[in-house]
Amino acid sequence: MALRRIPDLFVRKVLGINVTERYIAMPTDMDKQARDILDSADIYVEDEPSVAEWFKELAPSRRGAIEYVNSLFPSASWIQRYNLQWLAGDMVAGITIGLVVVPQALAYAALADLTPPYGLYTSFTGAVLYWIFGTSKDIVIGTTAVGSLLVGQVVNRVTLTTGDYTNEQVAHCLSMMSGAILLFLGLVRLGWVVEFIPYIPISAFVTAASITIMSTQIPTALGLPGVNTREPPYKVIIQTFKLLPQTRLDAAIGLSSIALLFGIRGICTQMEKRQPKRRRMCYLANRSTAEGNAKFRIVGHIERGFQRAGVPRIEMNLVKQVLPELPAVAIILVIEHIAIAKAMGRLYNYTVNPSQEVVALGAANILSPFVGGYVCTGSFGASAVLSKAGVRTPLAGLFSAGVLILALYALTGVFYYIPKAALAGLIIHAVCNLLTPPRSLYKYWQLSPVEFLIWVVGVVLAIFVSLEASIYAGAALSIVLVLVRLARTRGTFLGVVKVKRISAGKQNRPGQGHSACDKTCHAGPDAFIPLDKSGPINPDIKLESPYPGVFIYQLHEGFNYTNQAYHIDILAKYIEQNTQRLSDEGYEKESDRLWNDARGRTHRPNSHLLPYLRAIVLDFGAVNHVDITSVQGLIDLRNQLDNYSAPDTVEWHFANLHNRWTRRALGVAGFGYPTAENPEAVRNWRPIYSIAATLSEKEGPFGDENRCVTDTDTDEERTRGAITAVAGDAKKPGRWEGSSRADNPRMAAIHGVNRPFFHGDLYSAVECAVTDAQSKNSSAIV
Repeated sequence: MALRRIPDLFVRKVLGINVTERYIAMPTDMDKQARDILDSADIYVEDEPSVAEWFKELAPSRRGAIEYVNSLFPSASWIQRYNLQWLAGDMVAGITIGLVVVPQALAYAALADLTPPYGLYTSFTGAVLYWIFGTSKDIVIGTTAVGSLLVGQVVNRVTLTTGDYTNEQVAHCLSMMSGAILLFLGLVRLGWVVEFIPYIPISAFVTAASITIMSTQIPTALGLPGVNTREPPYKVIIQTFKLLPQTRLDAAIGLSSIALLFGIRGICTQMEKRQPKRRRMCYLANRSTAEGNAKFRIVGHIERGFQRAGVPRIEMNLVKQVLPELPAVAIILVIEHIAIAKAMGRLYNYTVNPSQEVVALGAANILSPFVGGYVCTGSFGASAVLSKAGVRTPLAGLFSAGVLILALYALTGVFYYIPKAALAGLIIHAVCNLLTPPRSLYKYWQLSPVEFLIWVVGVVLAIFVSLEASIYAGAALSIVLVLVRLARTRGTFLGVVKVKRISAGKQNRPGQGHSACDKTCHAGPDAFIPLDKSGPINPDIKLESPYPGVFIYQLHEGFNYTNQAYHIDILAKYIEQNTQRLSDEGYEKESDRLWNDARGRTHRPNSHLLPYLRAIVLDFGAVNHVDITSVQGLIDLRNQLDNYSAPDTVEWHFANLHNRWTRRALGVAGFGYPTAENPEAVRNWRPIYSIAATLSEKEGPFGDENRCVTDTDTDEERTRGAITAVAGDAKKPGRWEGSSRADNPRMAAIHGVNRPFFHGDLYSAVECAVTDAQSKNSSAIV
């Protein structure tokens, strides 16, 4: 016994911690009083969650570890069931998408300031690897216009700054670093972090990137020399207009390509059928021309096979140069990919795992430099074609990888004669589909004007500054908007409305309306609506106070350190303006008052007619977590109001408080029960408990699951339980006080009797607060 007291003595004497201090203000006979009131019904004492439970939930189990490993390879769950029907669908879809990806990869590589084969290397990596780790059957990982443009901008900045590295080295370094970060985020299952980047800045970025890409490709499509496409888009556009008189023969190919592609927009398979004919025409125009003297600029020699495969050479100085550019690239890669994956999942009724998608994306970007590629991510256009081609499983990527290998080893001679203007036209056509249409902008304006302005800021910054400035500013403004809304979340004081419900009876004949005699009118539960009648409330409805001195305050969103001061200030001001003190303030002279306390000098007319403060009901239905700052704010307000209403103490009732850790935090702070430090408050307390029938051994979680509710059941039989027991109160009309069932089930308290001021619903909280206020007004305190 003495040994067991040593830790307690150490805590008390040495650390100065009294572990039982929180129970001093709690009445000691709450469980006994509950037993007396509930009679034969069982009481329930709420157990608080412990820190050990919290750590136990975090500790990995063997089963969890096995599930984690299995989740890393989702292909293992379906590859065993692979069949010939799936094979046929995947083969057709894979070959189709391979034919679509080849020209896109050749074109997008130019945006990255790399030669065309790098686009094929990059697309091969995603095609051959995604099926192992991915959770979507419709995703195509490869080169994209936006991703390639970002790579090109990073390559330009680093090469201009240092001059020591080739474009290939910079692109490989960027891909490996992006892949490592994404792979780490996916392995630790942080894919949900993507949700912190809202849709609006991404939409603005994609639109701005499309404008930027088109501004860089129009000079190529027109054959204009001397345009510096590395400058901001507005400067590129100005230079393009100035050099229009110098348009070359390339414009015939570029403009015709754009017209052709727009004429057959959305039909990628037809594009692949008609594209070879145009390529043969290019061959006929240049077949007898010596190398370097083509009538218009062509792609030129393409190395056969994976000539750039190997271990990439990464130097620390290069890493330092690429690191500042990394966040924007990684953010865009993962957001673009996850957005496509989720969209395809919603379209075809399956779910994707964001964290696992990030794993697949990270692995593809790490592997890409080893075969000669650069950064890759999900492609909007290619994924749409793949889904429409009848893909059945992610294994279709292997067939598209086969098409890419064929292109690298057998078709490089054909690629030689492709005009650069034609590839520029292909890029312009592709990115035009990414522009946000005017109807979507109008929808943004209708949904949220503030977010629409953020969209405009993002696009303007991209055009006049850079794409990185667009994504950073858009994300920052969106986060600021969230913080402002979080710190200034609305809360409203509620009033009570006595409701009557009118329902229509059964129709006697088909097609006939309800007559007056067919309708029934009965009293419904009280409704609680804002006192200022904000929102969709009829302004002519009569509102009543629940009871003089009882205030109901509803929080519309969370309650935390960012907004607690705002809500506390609203509560304090409103309550003191609408109540009067129970006793004198205790200042012998006016000079004893604090310099910033103006209440003594402010006269409120008819203040003696105001009620005394009795209780506060807080609706915590929108609150799931609280922090130390927010709880301390409630403690400070309680002390302030207790001083205001002395010698009485204010009752604090909480409705819809469901989180166990929130209940524990408020319980530690002394909320949830009447304070034993004020005997009068305990004496005038009239507890109200809600009890219900308990489960029998034959019943499931929803009671008697074998019994169907019929139209002949009475309200008592439908309710099956919810009885309210009130201390010292007679039965009230209109409330069910017992069960009419012959089996007479065993009853028990729904909530813990040791937390009688934590209520399951707002009606119960107000009822309890009003009952105690009535008791106080009839007592000797007043």
